[in-house]
Amino acid sequence: MRDFTLTAYRQLLDAFQEAGYAFQTFSNYLQQPKPKVILLRHDVDARKHHSLRFAQIQHEKGIVGSYYFRIVPQSYDEGVIRAIYDLGHEVGYHYEDMDLAKGDPHRAIQLFERHLERLRRIVPVSTICMHGSPRSPYDNRDVWKWYRYQNYGILGEPYFDIDFRQVFYLTDTGRRWNGRSVSVRDKVEDHFGLAFRSTFDIAAAVRNGQFPQRAMLNFHPQRWTDNPLLWLTEKYQQHAKNAVKYWLIQHRRTRTAL
Repeated sequence: MRDFTLTAYRQLLDAFQEAGYAFQTFSNYLQQPKPKVILLRHDVDARKHHSLRFAQIQHEKGIVGSYYFRIVPQSYDEGVIRAIYDLGHEVGYHYEDMDLAKGDPHRAIQLFERHLERLRRIVPVSTICMHGSPRSPYDNRDVWKWYRYQNYGILGEPYFDIDFRQVFYLTDTGRRWNGRSVSVRDKVEDHFGLAFRSTFDIAAAVRNGQFPQRAMLNFHPQRWTDNPLLWLTEKYQQHAKNAVKYWLIQHRRTRTAL
């Protein structure tokens, strides 16, 4: 079977439910974490209607997730945002303001305030998550070296407020579950020693009782489709992007070493 399809996604959710995992939004987890829990995080980078389909599938199964929207047109859509929230999911801001401000933290916080307020006119927002901006030299998290997101009524940011020694982190960045080598910023220190090649491998580990009790899984829904032509397009486009990201990572390591 092909991976990164809605069929594969449903099978993964079914495996978690059959194994007795609960599902929480990120904000709910921060306030009252459950002992055996999955946090479904979705970075809405593009093809926003794919995220709506994810939200609908979860709603059908009685599952909740967290959806982080960028402010750019390929992500930001008031109708989609409101529809996902109305299905019972959490909506957050997928901020990239250091990139937009060309590394100026004072300009970045002004943009952050403006964009957060714009999103909050549609739905409540209590958590944020950085956009990796892989081609940018700026890390969007660096704005918090000068400012505090807590001052804006924000409960948490995953890279700062989850103890990844206790919560296993998986991301489909690079259209891979084992794509650390092509992930510029979407990665955390590994404390579990687990690696998975496919969604089916993850589901098998869950069914066999070999998956951690707490985990955050990060999805980029634009990569997931049952449409064969779109699936092939995404596969080969991502292959090209991964080659560029791998070069960027190596180039930046070389410059740092010098």
